[in-house]
Amino acid sequence: MSEIVKRLMETRLRAWNEAKELADRAADEKRAFSAEEDGKWAALNEEIDTCDERIKAVIAQEKRAQEADEILSRAGGGAPPAGGPSANDELRSWARGETSSRTFDINPRGAVDFRALSKLTSAAGGSVVPQGFYNRLMAHLIENSGIMQAGVTVLNTASGETIPVPKTTAHSTGAQVAEGGTIGTSEPTFGSVDLGAYKFGAKMQISSELLRDSGVDLEGYLSMQAGRALGNAFGVRAITGTGAGQPRGVVTDATAGATGTTGISGGFGAQATAGQGADYLITLYHSVIAPYRRSASCRWMMNDGTAETVRKLKTTEGVYVWQPSIVAGEPDTLLGKPVVIDPNVADVGLSAKSVLFGDFSQYFVRMAGGIRFERSDDFAFDTDLVTFRALMRADAALVDLTGAIKYFVGGAS
Repeated sequence: MSEIVKRLMETRLRAWNEAKELADRAADEKRAFSAEEDGKWAALNEEIDTCDERIKAVIAQEKRAQEADEILSRAGGGAPPAGGPSANDELRSWARGETSSRTFDINPRGAVDFRALSKLTSAAGGSVVPQGFYNRLMAHLIENSGIMQAGVTVLNTASGETIPVPKTTAHSTGAQVAEGGTIGTSEPTFGSVDLGAYKFGAKMQISSELLRDSGVDLEGYLSMQAGRALGNAFGVRAITGTGAGQPRGVVTDATAGATGTTGISGGFGAQATAGQGADYLITLYHSVIAPYRRSASCRWMMNDGTAETVRKLKTTEGVYVWQPSIVAGEPDTLLGKPVVIDPNVADVGLSAKSVLFGDFSQYFVRMAGGIRFERSDDFAFDTDLVTFRALMRADAALVDLTGAIKYFVGGAS
């Protein structure tokens, strides 16, 4: 760990401790935050979020520098690789209009480790992922789609025909049997969900001067812009999609694990009241059975606003349920499980499904083919801009409906 990251982690921990002391004082005095305390709380949480972003950026920069050194070392000081142009060279040539083709297909070369890609840090194993253009684009897509960071199962197919995937709706049951008695039959109940290939697209424009500048990281720019746009578009559907002409969102098929009491505006209520506050999260935690909780892909998911509220919650023993990460690049934990932030999850409110918890490996994402890029010199001819569009086909659905993922839903009134 570099000195810069260490200092940022120390700053983050100091801000966290100050925020904790602030909340402790209000809780001990059994009162809400004053206006001044509320402003300080918001400022401290903003400082924590800023530190998180800077830590991630520094780690990514150090990783790129290390990879560049390794590449130069293997190449003997920067000699071009043998065997003709690389895929990135071909992309740059196409983007500049040096080929006659209007379309450029980006496909994964070999197996793609989406779990490693979702780490996005060298400390967590991200440095072993080959950084071809496809993987760079997918890394940006994952970074901008919380559901893709949650350890979902990804099916990467070459074409887009509909594929049926079995889904479990009930498990087998057993019972004690008397000597000589008849053993009852109990079979698991299965259904089927069809994963198709819905199209998601993004359009971007680049000046002709930028394309001609050999010093510009064109691959990095295109992968970042396309990855972010496609990640945001797919991320909405992956959370709340209905399954009718769009992917089936994880919230759509998840089941209730904890329900808020009526009369508290759909929120978590008062920590001092039994069954409210952090107790809702404990109830949600234990509503998911142990085999799912033991999964490496078991985690929480919520949006930033909900996370800010949850950070203030304690158990009845006065212990914060939210604990900050002590390892750079790793997520904070809630009751010992990692937290993923996704802006597409609903805010806490009346009848709102605002917190998800469970085994996200039971949510299947189907990626059909690669990413298709198309360029046009004519679309913005009068401004001398080259227009690119990126197209991706994907579908998704929860395949275990027995309670692998559950949610907290606010009271009805």
